[in-house]
Formats: sequence, C-alpha cells, structure tokens
Amino acid sequence: MEPLSRVQILVAMGVTALVLLLIARFWLLFDSVALLSVSFSAEILLVGMGIGLGITGASAIAYQVWPSYRKSADVYLKMVLQPLVWTDLIWMGLLPGLSEELLFRGVMLPAIGMDTNGLVFSSLCFGVLHLSGLQQWSYVVWATVIGFILGISALLSGNLLVPIIAHITTNLLASFVWKVRSKSP
Repeated sequence: MEPLSRVQILVAMGVTALVLLLIARFWLLFDSVALLSVSFSAEILLVGMGIGLGITGASAIAYQVWPSYRKSADVYLKMVLQPLVWTDLIWMGLLPGLSEELLFRGVMLPAIGMDTNGLVFSSLCFGVLHLSGLQQWSYVVWATVIGFILGISALLSGNLLVPIIAHITTNLLASFVWKVRSKSP
C-alpha cells in the first residue's frame, strides 16, 4: 500500500468524522435514546485528562512488553501520523475524539444499554473501527480495551464529556510522542 499524503490523511480523518456523526444522527432519528449529559466543570476536565494520561501510560507499557502491539502501532501510527505536520495533531486529537465518542459512547452505548452488554458491544465496534488490515489484529484488541475503559468512564460519570476529553488527551499525547520519537535518531 502506498503511503498517503498529508491532504489524503486530513480528508480521510474529516470524512470519517463526518460519517460517524451522520451515523449517530441517523441513529437518533430512528431510536429514542436517552443521551448522556454533557456538562463541563474543572473536575470533569481533570478526570477526563487523568484517564487520557492513564491510557497513554498504559499504551506505552503495552508498546514495550507486547511485540505484536508494538509492530501494529508502528505501522498504524506511521501511516497516519508521518505525513502530518505538528499543527495537524490538533485535528488528530479533536476529530476522532469528538466523533467516535459521540457515536460509540454517546449514542450506541445508551441505545444498546447502559450495562455490560452495551459496554462490550460498543467497545468491540470501536475496536473494529481501528482495523486497517488483518495483520493489525493486536491494534484492534488494544482499541477494544480502550473502548471498554472509555465506556466505563461514561457509565461511571454519566457525562459524555469525560470520555471525550480522555480520548482527545490520549490522541494528542500519543501523536505528539510519536512525532517526537520519529524525529529522534
């Protein structure tokens, strides 16, 4: 597969975000879902950022001890991040963080059920979204686990902003760390 250009990555990211938002919107047209609240406070910001930092730290550990995940992450992140410039990382944090959380934790989780079944199903769907090839299976497993953590944060807080902030924090930090490491000799 040929590497994608910066414009192709940004367009793909934007189109994916738009498609996920449209799916969420259409779902809401045909199903009356009691959405999670979205209320901002300093505590919510800190909790979301703390979860994002925890996910990023756990990812760094998994990267060190799980060779298959390291290989999958390297392939995936190189494909997605290498063409991007530093300011593009803001979009890398915001677009997936907002659109994926709105669909998977904002609409899908409450629609299926704010219980174990809803949590497992929405986490599996989130993991599958990150499938870029069968050789990337470990990245999908990791994304499923992260989806589970983000889902638990939504269930426990009752606030969709917690997983949104956690997701954005994780994407921003992981992207920044990858860019710094890829520039190192």
